[in-house]
Amino acid sequence: MSGNRSLHAASRAKNDEFYTELSDIEKELRHYKQHFQGKTVYCNCDDPRVSNFFHYFSHNFEHLGLKKLIATCYKSQHADLFSQNDSEQAVWLEYTGDKDGNGTPSLDEIAVMPLQGDGDFRSAECIELLKQADIVVTNPPFSLFREYVAQLVEYGKQFLIIGNKNAITYKEIFPLIKYNQMWLGVTPMGTDMLFGVPEHYAETLKEKKKQGSSYRIVGGEVKARAQACWFTNLDHDKRHEELILYKRYSPEEYPYYDNYDAIEVSKVAEIPCDFDGVMGVPITFLDKHNPSQFKIIGTTDRGGDDVLEVEDIRLTAHKEDSAKIDGKKVYKRIFIKRRTP
Repeated sequence: MSGNRSLHAASRAKNDEFYTELSDIEKELRHYKQHFQGKTVYCNCDDPRVSNFFHYFSHNFEHLGLKKLIATCYKSQHADLFSQNDSEQAVWLEYTGDKDGNGTPSLDEIAVMPLQGDGDFRSAECIELLKQADIVVTNPPFSLFREYVAQLVEYGKQFLIIGNKNAITYKEIFPLIKYNQMWLGVTPMGTDMLFGVPEHYAETLKEKKKQGSSYRIVGGEVKARAQACWFTNLDHDKRHEELILYKRYSPEEYPYYDNYDAIEVSKVAEIPCDFDGVMGVPITFLDKHNPSQFKIIGTTDRGGDDVLEVEDIRLTAHKEDSAKIDGKKVYKRIFIKRRTP
């Protein structure tokens, strides 16, 4: 058993070594400028000297009107893109803006200070840095996503982070989405996000995975393709756009589930405009979710309705969480209801 646990841990560690492309950061961050004026930003899962998050915020420091930029990285103090995470003592960086007037951050303007420990975001000294921050922006380890988000919530921080799409239905994450404490960013869930990976992992991808689905080669470099999206509690215009509905309900086109008092809507674009009951929709609905237009009722899978708080639509004769139609399972669904009948 211990051997299997070690293998699983190694696999998770590889999947955590994903490095966000600057172009993806730029495309998402341009929608949040109004949130950063006078704020301290903390990137706490980034090798600060090479991180694209640190690069973005340091080069846009004055444009965004930032007060301070802080960054830390787990077990690293090497200026190398793919850290070996081999240092028991890490460093943290602080940048407070352009001092020499050349418009770009220079090495003598970035303070580099040692940490007592390894830079784990859960350590006491990293939590002290977190307390200084107004907004946290980073790509945290996917394997620790639940714990990472819980810490942000505990300390009441605003955030814009990248996570696995499947995290939407985690029992620790979904209630935050349901109760409007967390939502998706602007970049659509269907958008491919490519990530830089260490050389050893790039070789593993080429040997064992399929090009196009698991990785792509861009400019001669292997880029991992991950099922990822942005999560945030920063408001943006997209979440206030009303979804235009044009289809009308018919029992033949929208059957009820066997085990939920709700109808199946297989495509977000086909949500009926005249149905006032509960509807099961794909998780991609969250790309279009306007909290003033729809109420989120619950979701299938991930631990049962007592955890996910499905509100009075579960048919008790059926014990299975997965939604079914005529005995056939339907992929994960989010249950919604129109706010205004």
